[in-house]
Amino acid sequence: MNYWLFKSEPDAFGVDDLSKKPKQTAAWDGVRNYQARNMLRDSIKKGDQGFFYHSSCEVPGVVGIVSIAKEGYPDASAFDPKSDYYDPESKREAPRWFVVDVKLERKLKRIITLEELRERASKLADFALLRRGNRLSVMPVSKKDWDFILSLE
Repeated sequence: MNYWLFKSEPDAFGVDDLSKKPKQTAAWDGVRNYQARNMLRDSIKKGDQGFFYHSSCEVPGVVGIVSIAKEGYPDASAFDPKSDYYDPESKREAPRWFVVDVKLERKLKRIITLEELRERASKLADFALLRRGNRLSVMPVSKKDWDFILSLE
C-alpha cells in the first residue's frame, strides 16, 4: 500500500462535501499539473490511503483520511466546455487529464495544522508538503511520515 496527500480548497471541495457524496466517494478531478496527473494515472492504486488536506484557507491542514476506490481514468471535466476544468486540447481518444475515486474513511478528530507540521519539520524530513515551492495538489507520503502525522491526532 502507498500513502498520499490530496490537497483541496475547502471552498471548492472540502471534506464535508465528500462526506455528503453517495457512498462518501467522489472523483478527485480538476488536477491540471502533469506531475500530479502522472501520479493519478500511473502510481495511485486501489486500496492506497491518503490524507485529505484543506489548503488556501484560514487554517490549512490535514482533516481526513481517504482510500482509493478506483484507479486512474480520464477526467470527464476536461471534455466539458461548461466546466472550470475544460481543456480543449484533451481528447477522449487521447485524454490528457486523469482522476481517481476517493472514499472518505473518516474525518480526523482534529485538524493537524500546517503550522503544527512545520513545527515538527525535523521529524518530517521527507514530507513533500513542507518542501519549499511544492504546490502539487497530489503528493506521495512515506509510511514513516504517515504514521508520525497520525500520531499527532
